[in-house]
Amino acid sequence: MRIFTLPNFVSSSRVLLAAGFVASDATSSRLALLCVASLTDFLDGWIARRTKVTSRFGALLDPVTDRFFALAVVVSYVMGGQLTAWQAVAIMFRDVMSIVGWFVARNVSWLRPIPFAARLLGKLATGAQLLTFFLVLLAPSVVDAFVWLVALLGVAATVDYTLMLWRERTRETVP
Repeated sequence: MRIFTLPNFVSSSRVLLAAGFVASDATSSRLALLCVASLTDFLDGWIARRTKVTSRFGALLDPVTDRFFALAVVVSYVMGGQLTAWQAVAIMFRDVMSIVGWFVARNVSWLRPIPFAARLLGKLATGAQLLTFFLVLLAPSVVDAFVWLVALLGVAATVDYTLMLWRERTRETVP
């Protein structure tokens, strides 16, 4: 397994970007960090597909660093008073459910291991989440509406992934 690849390096950079986001309180710096993190989220997969340097490790690393970055942003906003606790929960709901789903899929014996590929509703929820992160800094008056959008898309994505997992399951037949 190849771990030290350019796509994995790009994914890993989001951990440093998250640390920079937490350490900064300047709007311009935070906007720049959000832009760079967004770019790396696109670039890691694009580079991996373009150069045919894909791996199971990279497929796991990308969403982990995405969630780490999102958590750092949300915690920073809550600590700075830009988001409330309920907004943080609404924004992070899908992320928490993804982790729960991953553990369930790996530990329930009658569930067949299936690849967790990105799905449209998950991508839409991620896009809305990222847009909300920008809006906290650029247009705080509309953040509530976008938090609701992220929450609704998060619930829809969670249901979508759950239904996919359920459809792909295998059950042992009892003689």
